[in-house]
Amino acid sequence: MVVTSSRHTRPASGLDRLLWGRGVSALGDGLWFTIWALYFTRILHLSPALVGAGMAVASGTGLVAAIPLGAMADRFDARTILVVLTVVRGIAMGCYALVRDPWAFVLVTTVFVAPANGASAVRTALVAGLVDGTDARVKALARQRVAQHVGYAAGAGMGALVLAADDPRIYAFAVAGNAISFGALAILTATVPAPSAHGTPAGERERGRWAVVLRDRPYLAVVGTTSVLSLCWAMLSTGLPLWVANSTRLPLSVSGVVVVISSVGIAALQIFVTRFTATTSAAARTIVWAGASLAVACVLLATTAGGSGAVAMVVVIVAALFHVAGELGYVGGGWGLSVELMREDARGAYQGASEASTATVQMFAPAFFSLVLTTFAAWGWLLAAAVFLACSLPVPALARRAARAR
Repeated sequence: MVVTSSRHTRPASGLDRLLWGRGVSALGDGLWFTIWALYFTRILHLSPALVGAGMAVASGTGLVAAIPLGAMADRFDARTILVVLTVVRGIAMGCYALVRDPWAFVLVTTVFVAPANGASAVRTALVAGLVDGTDARVKALARQRVAQHVGYAAGAGMGALVLAADDPRIYAFAVAGNAISFGALAILTATVPAPSAHGTPAGERERGRWAVVLRDRPYLAVVGTTSVLSLCWAMLSTGLPLWVANSTRLPLSVSGVVVVISSVGIAALQIFVTRFTATTSAAARTIVWAGASLAVACVLLATTAGGSGAVAMVVVIVAALFHVAGELGYVGGGWGLSVELMREDARGAYQGASEASTATVQMFAPAFFSLVLTTFAAWGWLLAAAVFLACSLPVPALARRAARAR
């Protein structure tokens, strides 16, 4: 009885520490993401063009690095690699206070942003090493996402105070606070129990797992297709504000209301949705209804062209509810498929491939919504709806193929 209890308690305590670490780190992230644009342009006096170029270089580097960083977690230890990546990103954040020229900005931004996707992949691999079974793993990831959103919300509130003060010294304290949050995450991660071994021979572990996942075309087809649904994030952050401002007569504040609805919905329901993603077929079906929900949200928004008043506001709110359902299903179903279909001896590399797919979509997502909504107006929403459907309906067949190949 004692042995059984210990085996269950150690992973549980490790997940709790990861949960607290993720919440503290998200507090700093929410603070930073609220202020970074003005910090770069008003405090560091960098041009918007330079900031955009630096972010593009860093994001491109992150795409290339995601799978190799995940593979490092397979070859060595996911916990150790995650601690190292967290410390590196924390130091880079602190270095923003020392940036004085464009080249230093690009260097620091690359060191800070590029490991982010790889760190997410390693974190998922670490969770997979602490608990067994797709259902338990997805529930653990969902709890972390809830903690992340709570931290984001609190951090964004702190960021609003920084922006209101608009004082260089307050900005400096905010940068230092975010760097400290990475330190707290690193310390808590270092106390997590070592993840379980992959159970493969030493010779197998030495082979290039990043090359293995790149040859696993059925898996790549699944994560590549489902990752297109991550357009839902830019739909909320880019598409909706542009639409409200340029194509409706609704108050601009409606975009903020939708963000609040989304945050509350995710915090309240993400764990509940995981009960529908415990198997490959269930996760694939969840992706289908997620795509359908996002498509419905797009169609509803298209009907508000030129709209104003209570009716248009209600339609936008209903569309927001469908968007929440779609995002919840996409995230939960995506976790279920990426975890269930990965090779256990290459968790990090496989999760790196999943993160790289999503990051690729995210690079082009704001431009997609900006282009289709400014070029085609309401028809742009219908085009986005078609994309969501086209990338969700084939997932069950692709998942069955990947399961057979596995």
